Amino acid sequence: MKILKIALMTLILLINLAIAAPSWADVTSHLSANSDYFVGQKVIWLYKARADSENTQRIPGEVVKLGSKQVQVKVQKNKNEFVNRWVNRDRLEVDKSDHFF
Repeated sequence: MKILKIALMTLILLINLAIAAPSWADVTSHLSANSDYFVGQKVIWLYKARADSENTQRIPGEVVKLGSKQVQVKVQKNKNEFVNRWVNRDRLEVDKSDHFF
């Protein structure tokens, strides 16, 4: 009886691993309304130093991670220094130019 329980638990575990692959967790669902960006895409970050500022800077970046509400973008800080910043999706636009960094 004990072997039957162990075999049943092992079978359930294997079925679970086959159905829900861990690599699928990092992929945005194709049914999601926020699939307008993808990892590696070149974007322009519309940066404001303060929320009440009138001046908007256009900073080139590359999408690193996708979140449900924000996108992590890699931007150049100095010549060979890069930093990652979480940015709201409405503060990004797709970069259509060929030059980058």
